[in-house]
Amino acid sequence: MFSVDMIELLLRHGASANLRTSGDLVPADLLPLHVAVENTSMHKYLEDSLNPSQQRVDCSQADINYILKLIHILCLPEMKIFLDTTRLLAKHTDDLLDELCKYIVDGKIVHTAVLLLAAQKQIRGLSSCNGCGSSKKDGFGTITNFVVDNITAIKMRQNRLEMEPLEVKKELLDVTLNLVHVIFKAGEALDVYIRSHPKECE
Repeated sequence: MFSVDMIELLLRHGASANLRTSGDLVPADLLPLHVAVENTSMHKYLEDSLNPSQQRVDCSQADINYILKLIHILCLPEMKIFLDTTRLLAKHTDDLLDELCKYIVDGKIVHTAVLLLAAQKQIRGLSSCNGCGSSKKDGFGTITNFVVDNITAIKMRQNRLEMEPLEVKKELLDVTLNLVHVIFKAGEALDVYIRSHPKECE
């Protein structure tokens, strides 16, 4: 697990958060941000509480219940250090919205939630991304349009052969759209709450 103090020290001495991994011994093309988000997503609380089958939900109420449970876990005091680390690295990562879009396209709802919640303040100040469509007033508008565009594209292809895989992908995008909306509305208050946890909870 990263140390926030160590990351701050490295950044002050010129380290870059935009260097990607390479070579045969490690997964390629990873940013420090990816590692932080992955570490958070693999936390025991999330693995024990969120059944993988819950990724596929059958109605909007189930979507909301899943999202609220996910956010509730991420707001626990024990998750503070993970979100603090992700927030710090996101602040120094270029093309943050592009990285978020990749999680969305891959159907990684937990990863998307971690990055949205940790970096929501920064995302509000962003206006565009290379992979997410046209510029909007803030990053949440851009992300919302990106998700909606992907849902629309799937609906237009539903009469083709890949019906079942497309339906699964659409369900994940529907959940993601609700997740973006919830964090857009409540993210600032949640951020204040998370930051209020004392350091000893880490």
